[in-house]
Amino acid sequence: MKKLYKTCLSLALLSVLNLVSPECFAQSKSTSFSFRGTDFMLNGNTFQIISGEMHPARIPREYWRHRIQMAKAMGCNTIAVYIFWNYLEEKPGQFDLTTDNRDVAAFIKLCQQEGMWVILRPGPYVCGEWDFGGLPPYLLSIPDIKVRCSDERYMAAVKKYVQHIAPVIAPLQCDHGGPILMVQVENEYGSYGNDKTYMNNLKQLWVENGITVPFYTADGPAPALLEAGTVDGAAIGLDSGSSEADFQQGAKMNPNVPVFSSETYPGWLTHWGEKWAKPDTAGLLKELRFLMKTGRSFNLYVVHGGTNFGFTAGANAFNPTQYQPDVTSYDYDAPISEQGFATPKYYAIRKLISQSLNKKLPAVPKPIATMAIPEVQMTAFSDVWNNLPASVKSPQPLTMEAMNQYQGLILYKTKLVGHKSGKLLITEPHDFAYVFLNGKYIDKIERNGGKWFVELPKTDVADPELEIMVEAMGHINFAEYMIDRKGITDRVSLNGMTLMNWEIYNLPFDEFYIRSVKSTANTSQKPMMFFKGGFNLKNTADTYIDLSNYTKGIVWINRHNLGRYWHIGPQDKLYCPASWLKKGNNEVLVFDLLQTEAKPVKGDQQP
Repeated sequence: MKKLYKTCLSLALLSVLNLVSPECFAQSKSTSFSFRGTDFMLNGNTFQIISGEMHPARIPREYWRHRIQMAKAMGCNTIAVYIFWNYLEEKPGQFDLTTDNRDVAAFIKLCQQEGMWVILRPGPYVCGEWDFGGLPPYLLSIPDIKVRCSDERYMAAVKKYVQHIAPVIAPLQCDHGGPILMVQVENEYGSYGNDKTYMNNLKQLWVENGITVPFYTADGPAPALLEAGTVDGAAIGLDSGSSEADFQQGAKMNPNVPVFSSETYPGWLTHWGEKWAKPDTAGLLKELRFLMKTGRSFNLYVVHGGTNFGFTAGANAFNPTQYQPDVTSYDYDAPISEQGFATPKYYAIRKLISQSLNKKLPAVPKPIATMAIPEVQMTAFSDVWNNLPASVKSPQPLTMEAMNQYQGLILYKTKLVGHKSGKLLITEPHDFAYVFLNGKYIDKIERNGGKWFVELPKTDVADPELEIMVEAMGHINFAEYMIDRKGITDRVSLNGMTLMNWEIYNLPFDEFYIRSVKSTANTSQKPMMFFKGGFNLKNTADTYIDLSNYTKGIVWINRHNLGRYWHIGPQDKLYCPASWLKKGNNEVLVFDLLQTEAKPVKGDQQP
C-alpha cells in the first residue's frame, strides 16, 4: 500500500512538473472493464452491476449530487444515464453541451466523485418517454425522411451528433480514468426495425470516434426482438430480465457475452387521462431477489425519474389513430420521488440489497425542503390574438416542422369560399385543434380516436373567417408511428371541398416568444389567454404549483417553463424547484387554451 501511495504521489508531482504527459497520468488511474464469457469483469474480478437510472436533463442541476447519493444509499454501485440528442441540438448544428443541466460531462464526473460507475445510453434514439425519443424534430422537416435506419440523410445527422458528443464522453471512459463502463448501441431496436447494417454501422461510428469500452444492446426478451436488435460482441440487455427463462433466451443469441437486465421496472409511465401508474412492489422485490441471488447484473429503470420540464414529454401510439401524451411529471412511481425523497419502495429495495450483499449502506441523505405558497391572485394579462407574428401564406396547411417550428402552437387562418357551413374535417390534426369561426370558439378536435371533424354553423357573414389553432404535445417516442409531424399534417375540407389559401402563424412559445408577449388592456375574452400574478417570498424551497383552477395549458415561474397541465388529470400540480424561485418578488404566468376567467394558483408542499 505504501509503495502504491508513493507511486501515485510521484506521478502526480511529475505531472505538475510536466515530466509526465496527462495521457500517461490518466492511464495510470485507468480501470479495466471487460467480458469473460458470461461475466462482467472489473480489474480482473467478476462484477455485479447494481445500477439505478436517472437523467440529468430531468433533474435540476443543483440536485444532481443529491440524487446520485440517494441511489448510492439505496445500494446501487452504478448510474445509468440517457443522453437526449434533441436537448443538446435543438436547432441544426447548434450544440449545447455545457449550460445548465445539459452538461452531461459534469454529471458523469459527479458520479465518479461519489464513487459510482456509469452506464451510458447516448442514443441516438433512446425512447425514455421523451419528445421524439431523443431524436431532433428538425429531422422531420425533410418530407420523406426515414429514421433509425440507413437513410443517408438520417445517418448524416447521426454522424454529426456522434462527432460532437464522443469527444466529451471519451475521456470519461473507465480505461481513460473515468467512470463509464459500457455504452449502449441504440435502444430497444428490435421493437422498431431490423436493419442490422444500421446497428453495426452505428457501433462502428462510436468506435471510430474514440469509444473503447464495451458495448451493449437492450431489447425485450423475445427471440424476434433480440435477433433484430443485438450486435455481435455486445453484451445483451433484457428489458426486462425477470426470470431464468429470460436470461436463457438472451444467452441463445450469444452464449459468449454477459446477459443482464438492462431495464428492471420499479415503476411505470403515466399518460394524461389515466390513473397514476403504481405497479405492485411485491412483484418487484421478487424480481430483485432473483437477480441478487443469482448474481445477475441489472439496471433499475428508473431509480429516479424527475420532471419533463417545458415541452420535453413524449407520447405513445400503437395504431394509426391512437395518441397518448405523457404527463409532465416523470415520477414514474420510482423509489426516489420526483422531488427527491425516499419512498417506502426505496426503503424496501435498500433493505433487500443490504441483506443480499451483507453490507451496511451509506446513510440516506436528508430530504430537500419544500414549502407552501399562499393563493396568488391572477389577472387577465393578454391573449395570443394580440401577439401574433407575421404570417406565411400557403395554398395548403404546412406542418410545424415545415415551418421550422418544433413545439408550442400554430395558427391557420382562411376565408370560406363556396361552402360556408357544414362538416369541417381536419386530416390529420396533430395534436389538438381548436376551431374558431368569425372569432367565436366552436369546438375542439382531438387527434386520439380518429374523430377529426366538427359542424360549422351557418352565419350571416358574407366571407366567414375560419381560424384553427393547433396545439402540439409530445412527438411520439416509441414503436412504428414515430414519424409524427405537428400541426395540420395534410388538409382541411368542408363538406368534402378542400380549403385553400391559408395564412399560417408560428407560435413556438419558446423563451423569445414569451418575453415578447405584450400586455393587453382589454383582452378579447376569446380563448387562448395569458394570466399573470405575483407573489413575494422571504425564503425559497421546492414547491408544487397547483393548477386545478385551470383547464389546459402551460405555466411559467419567473419565465421558467414548468410544463403542461390538463384538467383531465391525473396531474394538477407541477413541480417547481427552489432554484426557479427567488427571495422577493416572483412572477407566475399561465397560458390556458380554453379558460377566459382568471383564477388563483398556489404552491403546495406535496404533489
